[in-house]
Amino acid sequence: MLEVTGMMVFYENALAVNDLSLTVEAGQIVGVIGSNSAGKTTLMNTISGLILDLREKERRKGGERITVMGTVRFEDRDISDLPPHRRAEIGIVLCRERHPVFGDSTVLENLRIAGHLRARAEVKQAMDLTFELFPNLARYKRKKAGFLSGGEQQMLAIGMALVVKPRLLLLDEPLLGLSPAMQTTLVQAIKTVRQETGVTIVIAEQFARPILPMIDFGYVIENGMLTMTGSGQELMDNPEIKSAYFGH
Repeated sequence: MLEVTGMMVFYENALAVNDLSLTVEAGQIVGVIGSNSAGKTTLMNTISGLILDLREKERRKGGERITVMGTVRFEDRDISDLPPHRRAEIGIVLCRERHPVFGDSTVLENLRIAGHLRARAEVKQAMDLTFELFPNLARYKRKKAGFLSGGEQQMLAIGMALVVKPRLLLLDEPLLGLSPAMQTTLVQAIKTVRQETGVTIVIAEQFARPILPMIDFGYVIENGMLTMTGSGQELMDNPEIKSAYFGH
């Protein structure tokens, strides 16, 4: 479904992603594991096309020069030059770390805004799934999003992504800053999303312990480079991964 080949991203002369290639099959949950500043967010921004917008904004203001090399293919189509809104239209949806929600709008309004291009029945179906996954949000339907906790806002952001009806859902650091209990809720929700919708999911995360048991395949990156690959179980059993991410 997704094939990234030879991706390289430079910010000025700093190399953020170095000759990285990965493949995601339809229906999989794939993990991209790495510590802070490993290049995970740059990778997700490049797959979603957001990096093209960032590059253009920097160019217009005479700021940091961003260079992107390599190929991104989605369902056998080269989308390397496709802008992010066009990628969203074909089903590639990015849910960013601390994804911005509309703080002055209610939970229901946020979900409806996200679904403005979708049929009403599709939006209703996605909203029902969101409230099934996150009962807390169901209780706060008419609460302004700005008054939700960080974890609840993350749930809302995922709900907004689901309303867009993704075929490939990109989750960038969904567990960052959440309590262990909230992390558990979110991990279970991600598994349920795949079971109920069949959507393909890529998760970029530094918290490997809760992620590895549910992924079909994983990529470990350090300093923008691919250092290890394997199934979730293979990575969990790897002593280097245990040492680096599990503390033993």
